[in-house]
Amino acid sequence: MKTRSHKMTKSFALGILALGSIACAGCQVSVGGQTLPSAYYHADDIQYMPRGPEFKLSREAAALKAARNQIQNQQ
Repeated sequence: MKTRSHKMTKSFALGILALGSIACAGCQVSVGGQTLPSAYYHADDIQYMPRGPEFKLSREAAALKAARNQIQNQQ
């Protein structure tokens, strides 16, 4: 009976160790459109994204203005 108890204790300890190692491994996952960081995000390379223009549709606005000017010049 004592060996069965000892085996149960070993199995429980190994299960806890396995769960602990999985929890500490960390991985980057995507959940609901969010990218959640890995456990090592402090060591990741920094990616610099330069600021863009405040008005995101500047090319479209310029094309519309040119089209309006062209229509007014034709009349």
